[in-house]
Amino acid sequence: MNLCTPSAATFEHAADLLKRGCLVAFPTETVYGLGADARNPEALARVFHAKGRPADHPLIVHLGNVDEVEHWARDIPDQAWKLAERLWPGPLTLILRRAPNVPDLVTGGQNTVGLRIPAHPVALELLKTFGSGIAAPSANRFGRVSPTTAAHVVADLGDAVDCIIDGGACPVGLESTILDLSGSSARLLRPGAVTSDALAKILGKAPNVGATADAPRVSGSLPSHYAPDTPLRLVEAAEIEAAVRTLLAEGGSVVLLSMRQPPAAEPHACRWLPMPLDAAAYAQILYARLREADALGCDRILVERPPAAAGWAAVLNRLGCAAAQPHQTRYP
Repeated sequence: MNLCTPSAATFEHAADLLKRGCLVAFPTETVYGLGADARNPEALARVFHAKGRPADHPLIVHLGNVDEVEHWARDIPDQAWKLAERLWPGPLTLILRRAPNVPDLVTGGQNTVGLRIPAHPVALELLKTFGSGIAAPSANRFGRVSPTTAAHVVADLGDAVDCIIDGGACPVGLESTILDLSGSSARLLRPGAVTSDALAKILGKAPNVGATADAPRVSGSLPSHYAPDTPLRLVEAAEIEAAVRTLLAEGGSVVLLSMRQPPAAEPHACRWLPMPLDAAAYAQILYARLREADALGCDRILVERPPAAAGWAAVLNRLGCAAAQPHQTRYP
């Protein structure tokens, strides 16, 4: 595994690795992606093996420019072109009907494919140098907290990655919005930095929200996802002090992510990690905070539930998935 800084030589080296079927981790504006040649089934299989990802869980193909969309999708609706013109490059993935030559490992065997153009200079330069689509799920073990720094990738995947391009911390910090345009109407399948309101301004009306029985499977759609190893629980602001006291009385240690200031006499068994009041700032550091909380080795992670207000949908979605981790049911 090589940890590289962005440069012309790095991009040429990384593109060559991709052409040879190797894996390259790189930053996007959302999270770090584990990149493979999206046309190479052997390389794609390495992605699934490195992550421990189920084979039917589709990948998102990252493109360098909008002209490549027709190489990957067919029957592309006008809505897709409008959204691409306004919101790409950016943290928006469009689910479209797949072109005939797209590998099944990319689509999870479905008739749809997820496409986006990332808004990060390192990702765009790598895509330009490589000259084709790069399939890139988050560069971490499947179901765990996504990486927003190169150090996170090293910690999670290590030598399973042939090259990691260190582009600093990801500015958005949460995975892309996923919008399904493969059916008769637009449907928001995963919230992200591109909000439903932003989509509505372009589409002319708000998209439907949530998966239906016949909706495509997409990244991050399982109930338990984005989860730290330490059991995590969401707590209403008014219940924080009581929840902490209860857990401490049981003899455990607690780390709390809160938007409030810690009390003056903070118990030594409760570690307090401050979180921003602004939704975008909160999203940008959330995964780093969850990793920091995990590293403290406490018995529980409590998270003050953010407000159900405009701009917070993506944060609430990720925290809800993190709290749904199966082993978390052992605790009150």
